[in-house]
Amino acid sequence: MMNSHPPIPQPTHPEAPLPAAPPVIWPGSPAETPARAGAPRRPGTLGIVGAGTMGTAIAAAAVRGDLRVAIADARPETLAGAAERIAAELGGAALLPAVKRRVEPTTSDARLGRCDLVLESVVEDAAVKRQVFARLEPHLAPSTVLATNTSTIPIAVLAADLANPQRFCGLHFFHPVRRRPLVEIVRGPNTSDQTIALAVAFAERIDKVPIVVADGPGFLVNRLLMPYLTEALELLLDGATIEQVERAATQFGMALGPLRLLDEIGLDTALLAGRVLYQAFPERAAPSPLLVAMYKAKRWGRKTGAGFFSYAPGLDQDAPGQPDPAVDALLAPWVRTSQPWTDEAIVCRLLLPMVLEATRVLAEGKVSHPRDIDRAVVLGLGFPAARRGLLAWADTLGPARLRELLRPLEPLGPRMHPTDWLLERVRRGRPLSDRDAASLADPRCSPKRQPTTSR
Repeated sequence: MMNSHPPIPQPTHPEAPLPAAPPVIWPGSPAETPARAGAPRRPGTLGIVGAGTMGTAIAAAAVRGDLRVAIADARPETLAGAAERIAAELGGAALLPAVKRRVEPTTSDARLGRCDLVLESVVEDAAVKRQVFARLEPHLAPSTVLATNTSTIPIAVLAADLANPQRFCGLHFFHPVRRRPLVEIVRGPNTSDQTIALAVAFAERIDKVPIVVADGPGFLVNRLLMPYLTEALELLLDGATIEQVERAATQFGMALGPLRLLDEIGLDTALLAGRVLYQAFPERAAPSPLLVAMYKAKRWGRKTGAGFFSYAPGLDQDAPGQPDPAVDALLAPWVRTSQPWTDEAIVCRLLLPMVLEATRVLAEGKVSHPRDIDRAVVLGLGFPAARRGLLAWADTLGPARLRELLRPLEPLGPRMHPTDWLLERVRRGRPLSDRDAASLADPRCSPKRQPTTSR
């Protein structure tokens, strides 16, 4: 009898038309790519701990890649609805029978432990994640790789109590998973080459672009995202409206404005991730009182039906939320000033601190080439591909013009102060995306082994 169920639709990435790249190996990774080190084991089964928004989105990507999935959650009601949410992520209720054939809800750690790869996707809290790992590790098969979808917490912190940290790595997906091709694969201090190879093979099987990155708070992409979201909240406190901020960002070409992106990420997740980044970079990542107020009001974004926008029950997952006057009442006590804002001024506030953070990443020797930053923001953050990336866009202005644009923003604090790396570019009259960018890195931060990009 022929199967009458509709096929699983393949993903499209309309915001990121750049050609697919091979895995990018950054400092802290082996000089030889996993493919050269030997044929990587091809994963066929995935275990997921956490059936929330991100866990089910990753499960949907795995189903689309023809993997079998076992998924668990501590909340029975959340686990019970996992298959429906996965089907919705893939295209609708008609796909539910196909999803149920490939996805097994489970409460058994032993069942998860038989998978080739087990991925944790619970709340962004190091203590909670370590409890999950402590419970899971005794049940893992010898060849099983254990991974975390943390967006900011260093792998070294999460691996501290593991008996076998060699099998542990980060696998960081981006919102929304179906539209963001990038996956950051994070190498911890003890992560083995075999673990990285399997993680890369998994990402490629589900049609993602893997980049292998060194450990550290926020890794790469969230270090660059932090200023974008921080400045959006600061702009609201400085009198810009939600509509103005969103319009300026999307007219520039961003796939999502920063406030809608916060709603998609979840303001609860953003608050927890922000704490990690604040601890690492206190002079640049101060917590926003508005974010705290939104969190306390349980306006966490699409997942709760209300954030900076409101989301009606049953709203299509790609449909934008609607303006909500209730946000104005939460915002009013925190507004510091009222002033007119132009789209150009808002774009400068949003993007210039991102450029500065990128120069810090380069100065620290965290990437081998500026194009790695450009590819990461296009594929991971929805930066407009037509502008070819953050540093490529900055080069249309030039370092001297960037320096001038920063002068009136310097009173805002260290996050707007030009870096030594940028000032050196101004003195030399060289573009930010020049091939010799790595030569300007602080030699104290340069990796002992130079990274390579290869198939």
